[in-house]
Amino acid sequence: MKILAHPSYFPSIATFAAIVQHEVIWEAKDNFQKQTYRNRCYIATDKGKHMLNIPIQHVGGKEGRQKYADVTTENSYNWKKEHWRTLETAYRTSPFFEFYEDDIKPLYEGDEDALYDFNLKTIEAVAECIGIAVPHEKTMIYEVRPEVYFDARFLVEAKKEKDWSIEPYPQVFEERHGFIPNLSILDLLFNEGTNALDYLKDFPLDLQHA
Repeated sequence: MKILAHPSYFPSIATFAAIVQHEVIWEAKDNFQKQTYRNRCYIATDKGKHMLNIPIQHVGGKEGRQKYADVTTENSYNWKKEHWRTLETAYRTSPFFEFYEDDIKPLYEGDEDALYDFNLKTIEAVAECIGIAVPHEKTMIYEVRPEVYFDARFLVEAKKEKDWSIEPYPQVFEERHGFIPNLSILDLLFNEGTNALDYLKDFPLDLQHA
């Protein structure tokens, strides 16, 4: 099944399972919306579930709307350094952090400011780590109700999280907070490493009834 989805910031495990299990075309013509996975992801820290949020530059005008593909990050403070430091603190003791560190860290050292492109790079980096091909096809027009593809754009909605039947895996701070489901793909990668691809292939992803 070919699905339509948004590139998001180190996507959730459910979203990455969709990338692994289906042929994806990326939505490139929609408007940016706040409070979505477009500019945030969630990880597990010693204090529990924690949000990493990418600050963006807001446009003026009455509408204040801008295309997702045109959104730029707000780099007046070094959010990349802050995010990487948080990831280091959270996952330094995980089984596979050092194994993948050199693949992920360079993303936080560049100076690009296009959110859409940066998100695609995070997906490409993880895809390379687990050994899958990255989809590159993008939409040319915006469709409210896609006729050719299954509409999986809802996966980007952070405020409408679906109740996936997620199989628990060991997490660094599980003894303190219990298992936290559907975090960023980084949580699965750093904790499960080479087993991550099989986990994503077996993920019970029922998009048609989500």
